[in-house]
Amino acid sequence: MPRHNTGLGLTPKEIAEAFVDPKWAECFPPALSVDQAAAPLQVPKATLYGRSSRGLLKGCGRRMGKHLRLFRNRLLQHVFNQGLNDHE
Repeated sequence: MPRHNTGLGLTPKEIAEAFVDPKWAECFPPALSVDQAAAPLQVPKATLYGRSSRGLLKGCGRRMGKHLRLFRNRLLQHVFNQGLNDHE
């Protein structure tokens, strides 16, 4: 039976509030490497690379040469509101 993702409906304010603590803000700056982005989502780096290459993370990041950088707040809002799967 397929799962239906209803999303959490997180607002930009709720996401920003999660990083008010200086320790969290230092560990997870606004622009994240794939390693940094994978950690709070508890997914393999390959998942993020794969979703990005298939266009499933549009608006969440940008390639800089061979490196992928992800905007923390946009990524979290996307993942928690829309999910990471391509059949949502």
